[in-house]
Amino acid sequence: MINDINGELVNLYRVVKHHLNEFVISFKWSLTSRQMFDWEKMARVETLTDIQRAARFFYLQKSSFGARGSHYGTATTTAPKLNLLRIEEDLSHAHLRLSRVNIEHMPWEECIKRYDREHSFFYLDPPYWETAGYNVEFGWEHYERIAKLMDSSKGKFLLSINDHPDIRELFKKFDISTIGIKYTVGKDKNNKASKELIIKNY
Repeated sequence: MINDINGELVNLYRVVKHHLNEFVISFKWSLTSRQMFDWEKMARVETLTDIQRAARFFYLQKSSFGARGSHYGTATTTAPKLNLLRIEEDLSHAHLRLSRVNIEHMPWEECIKRYDREHSFFYLDPPYWETAGYNVEFGWEHYERIAKLMDSSKGKFLLSINDHPDIRELFKKFDISTIGIKYTVGKDKNNKASKELIIKNY
């Protein structure tokens, strides 16, 4: 199960189902370009048609670092992730992977409460605390509610988040592991080594 609060994933596949040719044609003569990426980010979604909105979402996800749609991703050892000549093939692979997935559309907390069972496993990847670059508002109260749910819910939780003293203090009662990670975009453009926390309630 995936929770898609902004509805972009569902809109993409609705467009692919009913308007595949128009969707693919919208990429004709497109480039994998940092400038085009920035232009797409600046677009006002409410002014776009469903097809334009789906194409924008696909372009940003495929061209971004970590598929988050916020930072343009590049590598010196591989070709761009967005292959404009194999869009239908990429979509087909993604569709196969999603064929056994239920996609919800609700606030994260409601989603957890609806599906919380003894056999449930929740993976949470919220915005990093005090880190810019996300397109959603996620205040400290959300992290507090995550900690509360991890403590009171029936299911198992696995949370990945940046290593920050505030986060360590809030989740100190849980099992916390530290892993090394290197960021290549945003603030850490020089492959600065950093740490991420893996927090679980089991």
